[in-house]
Amino acid sequence: MSLNPPTPRTPAALGFRMPAEWEQQAAVWLSWPHRLATWPGHFRPIPAKFAEIAARISHFEDVHINCEGSRQARARALLNRAGADLARITLHDHPTDDAWCRDHGPIFVKNDRTGEVALTDWEFNAWGGKYPRFARDNAIPRKIARTLGLRRFGRNMVLEGGSIEVDGAGLLLTTEACLLNPNRNPALTRMDLERALGEFLGIQTVYWLGRGIAGDDTDGHVDDLSRFFRPGGIVTAMETNCRDTNHRALKENFERLRAMRTPAGKKFEIVGLPMPRPVSCDGRRLPASYANFLVINGAVLIPSFRQPRRDAVAAAVLAGCFPGREIIPIDCVDLVLGLGTLHCISQQQPAALRRAAGPSA
Repeated sequence: MSLNPPTPRTPAALGFRMPAEWEQQAAVWLSWPHRLATWPGHFRPIPAKFAEIAARISHFEDVHINCEGSRQARARALLNRAGADLARITLHDHPTDDAWCRDHGPIFVKNDRTGEVALTDWEFNAWGGKYPRFARDNAIPRKIARTLGLRRFGRNMVLEGGSIEVDGAGLLLTTEACLLNPNRNPALTRMDLERALGEFLGIQTVYWLGRGIAGDDTDGHVDDLSRFFRPGGIVTAMETNCRDTNHRALKENFERLRAMRTPAGKKFEIVGLPMPRPVSCDGRRLPASYANFLVINGAVLIPSFRQPRRDAVAAAVLAGCFPGREIIPIDCVDLVLGLGTLHCISQQQPAALRRAAGPSA
């Protein structure tokens, strides 16, 4: 639905908006992995995988990593071994409970008139209280604001970055299964949630999908389902096997997307993205999805799952969505054992607008 004008003094009223992921970035933020229980029995390769991902990003832009001081020497060694551009990587002594920076990190906003980048700080409750410790994660946006010297806009509402997807021009995709789940904001109505998204992220229209994919412990984050690739264009996960447990939910979401219209009344361009074959561990279905890609300056990092044919098809689809960007597959079979991949572990920081210098005094 379309939203009313923002209340005065909110970020949107001050001219801030959440940029699209394909807009110019200053950096990508990660949180260094250390919680063994997130990858039970499979943690050993994870730090090196994070180092590989950070190294890939560092060849395109800066990388900031929340990493407790006692873990930094080991992290630097792994980053160096992975071939990272260490001059573009900064480790911050910001202790975390877990590694999912998309959800516990800040959501950055930008003011197109003044050039200022600020951050919004929402409540994080470990996806509806599913995990016992999250106080240190919830403190990360405040720490980042202090470290970067950025203005911080706090909002007493649970919101995870992976639960929303924006086009940078006022449109937002989300899911009912997550944002309307009573384990997040039981006292808030759909209208309340939409109003908050409008006031803090500059959103004018919210589009609602239904359910998420099997194995997703976030209650249906949209970044495993459907992503904007340009204003008016959405790439969406599709399961053609009608016997697969994800078929019905993804088909219903696709039908919703086909029925949606832009504020100007136009249909969205919908591009289908295949799902990988089921990825499981110890009999448990994992939330493997090619939609969990990360757009960075000049490139797109896409998850791959050791399925050569499907991995290649997904890469080709995303290459068509992001012409001119290098497509970089990252093996995420180990990473997804923690129930997330590339988009889940990262959070982009937009570049501040450069204003022309005034005349010399």
